[in-house]
Amino acid sequence: MIDPVCGMEVDEKSKYKTMYKGKMYYFCSAGCLREFQKNPEEYLRGGPKGMPNG
Repeated sequence: MIDPVCGMEVDEKSKYKTMYKGKMYYFCSAGCLREFQKNPEEYLRGGPKGMPNG
């Protein structure tokens, strides 16, 4: 599966994950998880935007 924030491949073993609207999303890092949680619809509608800054 693909990290919806940066576009990297991740698997279900990732410790960075969150449930949103009944679906589990997985991330490569805590930074990507935080960015997704700030505005999930931006990433779900617009697709990955690369690694978040900071």
